Amino acid sequence: MEIGRKPRTLSDEELVRKIVQVNDPLLFGHLYDRYAQRVYNKCYGFSKSKDEAEDLTQDVFLKLYLKLDTFKGNSKFSTWLYAFTYNFCVNYVRRKNLKKVEHPLDNVCDADFMPLFEVSEEQLMQVKAKRLKKALELITAEDKSLLLLKYQDDVSVKELGILLGVSEGAIKMRLKRARQKVIRAYHKLT
Repeated sequence: MEIGRKPRTLSDEELVRKIVQVNDPLLFGHLYDRYAQRVYNKCYGFSKSKDEAEDLTQDVFLKLYLKLDTFKGNSKFSTWLYAFTYNFCVNYVRRKNLKKVEHPLDNVCDADFMPLFEVSEEQLMQVKAKRLKKALELITAEDKSLLLLKYQDDVSVKELGILLGVSEGAIKMRLKRARQKVIRAYHKLT
């Protein structure tokens, strides 16, 4: 490492080059510290629990350490890491077959049909958020991830195109279809 430059002052790309160059797990720890929470948040979007998301996060970083030399610098490291995490999680969901299709009315009870009185706006928003989360579980992992990247993580259409290796037009079409699917699922939950 350059004399006088501490790992925390290096850009992501400089830090990655240095890690690949010297294969130092301590340097990798700095990269982990920078991105662990963001990777966890992404993994949590694919998982059923906090524990599972933590396990996925550790698995992503283990695999990342082994594959870090495949980062070529064609995009920002953070963009590449999102794609890496996305692909890892999609593959995990496919392998574990977590996408179990349930009938939306299987869990409905009589209390769901009782009228509610004096519901605050905050309570209403919580109900809508819970219903949206359930709707997201009913669509494919790819569609869910695309929507979360766009609307939760504010990843631009251009960056999504880079992540997925497709044109911006294709991303816009995929987003449109994913939005339609989640809205249909959301309305089926009513």
